[in-house]
Amino acid sequence: MSAKAQRSRQQWVRRSLSFVFILFIIAFGTSLSIRANLGSSPISAPPYVLSLIPGMKLTMGQLTILMHIFFITTQVVLLGKDFDKLQFTQILVSFLFGLYTDVTMWLTGFMQVPFDLNPYWGYPLRLAELLAGGAILALGIACEVRCDSFLLAGEGFPLAIAKCFKKDFGKVKMCTDTGLVAVGVIIMFCYFGHWDWKLIGLGTLVSMFYVGAMVRVIAPHIAWLDRIFIPASERALLASEEAEEEGDAADAPLVVTIARQYGSGGHIVGQKLAQRLHLKYIDRELIDDTAQALGYTTDFVAKSEQNISTSKLWQYILADDSIPPSMNPSHDDAIYVSQSRVIREMASQGPCVIIGRLANWVLRDRRHVLRVFVTSSEDYALKRVAAELHLGPAEARKKIEEVNRGRANHYWEYTGRQWTDACGYDLVVSTSTVGIDGAVDIIAHVAKHHPHLQPAATHSPAAEINANVEASQRMNSPIQAQPGE
Repeated sequence: MSAKAQRSRQQWVRRSLSFVFILFIIAFGTSLSIRANLGSSPISAPPYVLSLIPGMKLTMGQLTILMHIFFITTQVVLLGKDFDKLQFTQILVSFLFGLYTDVTMWLTGFMQVPFDLNPYWGYPLRLAELLAGGAILALGIACEVRCDSFLLAGEGFPLAIAKCFKKDFGKVKMCTDTGLVAVGVIIMFCYFGHWDWKLIGLGTLVSMFYVGAMVRVIAPHIAWLDRIFIPASERALLASEEAEEEGDAADAPLVVTIARQYGSGGHIVGQKLAQRLHLKYIDRELIDDTAQALGYTTDFVAKSEQNISTSKLWQYILADDSIPPSMNPSHDDAIYVSQSRVIREMASQGPCVIIGRLANWVLRDRRHVLRVFVTSSEDYALKRVAAELHLGPAEARKKIEEVNRGRANHYWEYTGRQWTDACGYDLVVSTSTVGIDGAVDIIAHVAKHHPHLQPAATHSPAAEINANVEASQRMNSPIQAQPGE
């Protein structure tokens, strides 16, 4: 980030004041969920159960503050001199959150649903209140991430563990949340002697899955909050800097991004399109540059990028995406952040074709980008994959489903949207209908009439591009060997 883009004092004030309000939303969502009488969220389980012990003189908010102080102390012990002094603000945040917890528990007191209410409409009412509270909590978390100013101790605690032991944040967050629920269960049995579904129950389980999913649904729709966080003068400066990076609108180079279903031949379409239009072809370079920037091997990046299994997706959902990707030490987030940076840089350097890597999303605000999605029928994809990888029909189908599911999960994880939604693209082409060359013809026709297409004079001439493509096709690499790529 350039010096001009550094946050000013006015922007920090705006973000800090916004965070104070956002924290209230998080506390309100938590309290409303508890009033459904189906249990609390995982992180609130210990203080909530303790607050209901007969004779307990401390409120839930006060107990939450004590728990957060424990979290902060643990962070200091684990990180030592690496503990950022700015994170001591978590102490103030903890006291404010504790106060908000007591205030919102008082405000929502009349909304407590009696556990012995007529089940025919009592359970639907409790479930509706639980989902409403979870949605409000998810909104608060999404806004907190967008605000990107301070951390809650409940987020700093697993983050510190992940950094100290070099573990994936998602896994650590799952373990800490599960541990807090376990602590709540132990307290419940110690003081109440039995399982009480009002303390830890369906609401606890729903919160673990529902809130994280809702955060990802909401997050893409709150970019407008930057108007509040960033003063108008700074937004104008950032816009001018971005315009300088892209060049003048009339002279901006065209970038074609190609997302593709596995087996559709989108990779070959991209190569031939680059040949046809004399554009720079970008695929393997993204892996190499990302690996170099992060210090990973190219094989590791190639295996990890654009591929999130369903089990790993659940891990991300349970982690509830409560910290910005730039602060997240997980390999997947690091790869996404680094590749996004490389994509933006390459898109600014000149006309090019970029294959996959969420390029259509990363460059969604740029006017000179043609976003293409290449698809095909299942039979077409099966024949291509089976022939090129020498697989039987069942194996080919399994491979296609696995890769497409990984890409869809990856897209949803970082965009909150469906990978195959046509609204995310300018052009959708089916190779099973028009063929590989037909798809190239269609895309080339649209690209040639794009108002921002410029000659690739500063890039490799056609002969060199042809040689690069032919050499690339001869490479025996896992990226080139798979037809869906």
